[in-house]
Amino acid sequence: MSTTSIRRVSALGAFTLLAGAGIALGAAPAAAAPLACPALPGQTATTPNCTATSTVTGTSAAIGDTQGAASADGGRNGLSLAIGLGGGKATSQAQNFAAPAAIASGPGAVTNLTGIKPGLAIGIAGPGATVTVTGRSGATCTGGIGFAGDFQTFSGCLNLGNGEIPLGNR
Repeated sequence: MSTTSIRRVSALGAFTLLAGAGIALGAAPAAAAPLACPALPGQTATTPNCTATSTVTGTSAAIGDTQGAASADGGRNGLSLAIGLGGGKATSQAQNFAAPAAIASGPGAVTNLTGIKPGLAIGIAGPGATVTVTGRSGATCTGGIGFAGDFQTFSGCLNLGNGEIPLGNR
C-alpha cells in the first residue's frame, strides 16, 4: 500500500472515529446508563446487556445499555472490546495477539468483529448498519453509516448510507 493510500485510510479512520463517537453519544438515551462487564484473564463478567469472557491469557470488556447488547470474548492471547448502545448489538472475539473493538450504536446497528491474527481491528456501526471483520477476508460495511479498519487483512470500508466504499487490500 502506498504512503498516500495509508494517509487516506488514516484520515478517513480518524474522521469516522469522531463521527462514531458522536453517533454513540447521540443515540444513547440519557436515562439508559451503560453497564460495564470487564473480565480480566481467567474471568467472566455478565450483566443483563453485556457479557465478557477471558481465558487465562486473554482480556475482554463489554459495555451495553438497557436497549443495546454487547459480547466480548478474549481468547488465548487476545484483547476484545464490544460496546452496544441504544439498540445496537456488538460482538468481538479475539485470539493470537489480535485486538478487535466493536461498537454498535442505534436501532438495528450490528457489529461483528473477529481477531485471529496479530493486529488491531475496529468496527463502528450506526443505526441500520452492519459492519463485519473476519480477519480472513476484506471488511464489509452494509446498510447505514458504518466504518471498519482491519490491520489483520489491511482492509477496511466506509459506508455513509449510500453504499460501501472499500478501503485497502481486496
